[in-house]
Amino acid sequence: MGVGRGELTDTAWAVIAPRLPAGGGRGTPWADHRQVINGILWKLRTGSPWRDLPERYPPWQTCHARLGRWHRDGTWDRLLTHAQTKSDAVGEVEWEVSVDSTVVRAHQHAAGAPKKGAVRTRPRRNRPTTRRSDAAGVG
Repeated sequence: MGVGRGELTDTAWAVIAPRLPAGGGRGTPWADHRQVINGILWKLRTGSPWRDLPERYPPWQTCHARLGRWHRDGTWDRLLTHAQTKSDAVGEVEWEVSVDSTVVRAHQHAAGAPKKGAVRTRPRRNRPTTRRSDAAGVG
């Protein structure tokens, strides 16, 4: 099986496969875990919407549902933790922190700034035309 960029190698799959849950018991058999994980990794790597998942992977609904299921039951966190600790122990992971301090300024009209030459007045409240004291004296 050819391995594409960002997909699981045979060595990585040999480590991950025993840590995955068995397929569903009833109904339609599950799609191949390896292909599903490759689809999930493609989505996470590219940041594309799920619907743009290439056809070489299982349907996007399958990958999305499996990631959700594995996240809820803790499988995904265990896989990630195992991969990080194993790779970090042998020096394969470089831990970098990247902080983006980009500032995007909004146009002055978007910020609610007053227009040039405009006089700012307090907004009027909707008040009843009769006062309570007047209304109480009627009758």
